[in-house]
Amino acid sequence: MKKLFGTLIILLGLASVASAQRYAYVDTQYILDNVPDYQDAQEELDKLAEDWMKEIESAFGLVEQKRQEYETEKILLPEEIKTQRLKEINQLEAEARSLQKQRFGVGGDLFLKREELVKPIQDQIFNAIQSIAEERNFAFVFDKANQSNLLYADPKYDISDQVLRKMGIKVDNRN
Repeated sequence: MKKLFGTLIILLGLASVASAQRYAYVDTQYILDNVPDYQDAQEELDKLAEDWMKEIESAFGLVEQKRQEYETEKILLPEEIKTQRLKEINQLEAEARSLQKQRFGVGGDLFLKREELVKPIQDQIFNAIQSIAEERNFAFVFDKANQSNLLYADPKYDISDQVLRKMGIKVDNRN
């Protein structure tokens, strides 16, 4: 698969050179770092995640407390009560796990909130990139953020500041 991907990249590169297509790149992490709405969204997500972690830790803390109480009292308890207590503890533990999945699982509350807060910003960035690419006839716009496969990029092809300006965000040119 990696060999096929590498070959594909080389072929795309050769095709690009052969047809003299124009290209540029952006650094989406730099762009996001300069979007105030993104910083606000990230702070809100961090606060929610912290609150939900406390809620989950509290639920698992209750399970542990009930388990310790059971362990200290089980010698004195009749079998019927032992069974009932173990059932209650297992139920509390299942509820805690369910809460954890609800908050942090795939498609959970954090995922949905992130999509609600961050997706509009990502869409705005994408639209700005697309607009600049169409205006300047770029065939490709690569992203150098987040461990991309872009091994080298000449800064003169970086349109990140242009994207921010297109979004109405003032920036001091870096470099």
